[in-house]
Amino acid sequence: MHPAPSVIVFSTLSGLGFGLLFWLGIDPTPPTGLTAFVFFAIAYALSVGGLISSTFHLGHPERAWRALSQWRSSWLSREGVSAVLALLFMGLYAISLIFLEMNATALGLIGAALSLFTVFTTSMIYAQLDTVPRWKTPLTPALYLSFSLAGGALLSGRVNMAILLLVIAAIFQFIWWQRGDAALSDSGTDLGTATGLGERGTVRSMAHPHTAPNYLVKEFIYVIGRKHAQKLRRIAFGLTFVLPIICLLLPFSHVLAIIAVLSHVAGVATSRWLFFAEAEHVVGLYYGMR
Repeated sequence: MHPAPSVIVFSTLSGLGFGLLFWLGIDPTPPTGLTAFVFFAIAYALSVGGLISSTFHLGHPERAWRALSQWRSSWLSREGVSAVLALLFMGLYAISLIFLEMNATALGLIGAALSLFTVFTTSMIYAQLDTVPRWKTPLTPALYLSFSLAGGALLSGRVNMAILLLVIAAIFQFIWWQRGDAALSDSGTDLGTATGLGERGTVRSMAHPHTAPNYLVKEFIYVIGRKHAQKLRRIAFGLTFVLPIICLLLPFSHVLAIIAVLSHVAGVATSRWLFFAEAEHVVGLYYGMR
């Protein structure tokens, strides 16, 4: 699928932002005053910035609010509702810490749960799709949640927890890639099932169904060479996990902390680009492009 920049930005920033909000919400001794303001400002900048960027991928961004009404059946709608509630509860929690220097524990825990649920709903938008076998797996929510928790721990300065969660996220990422490479072939979907002609014998494409590119081809078919994909995977893995862990294992310094965070953000963005670029939509079979 074509990796839209707005979706990459949203997926990267919102996961980090809500991950940071989660850790702030469950902290038994949270920061107060100016320190709390800085942490919440970063968390909201990432979360809200990510949510706003996602609307630019819509045909009519001004109608984005309508998506909130379909929460009974749509994971996209559930994502919007849970995000709004998470930001509301965490906003009240932040006010109590910044201006009243009071730890409203209940608000923090509810906001933390909603923040994590928001990340889960985002992952389920993709994990529910039968049309993209690479995404259709419980590993997709596990990947999103582990990335969010690891990134949030890193941003909140929880060094030991960040190292542990980065290792766990790295394992999920490796397994997700390995499983995903065989997902389309293992699904049993091929050109025969895509055209409905499989019962008559082996089906092969002689020419594309259309003489000119259409919406499906532009939006759902993107082919990245295996050589380039493997190179980008190594870059993503090194930036997301290896370099940040090395920085965290060395004696603490603010420079190393900044390098760890920037490296992780760049790595997550690269990984998210691959998440979409390597997604093999089954419509590509109908067009003979898989």
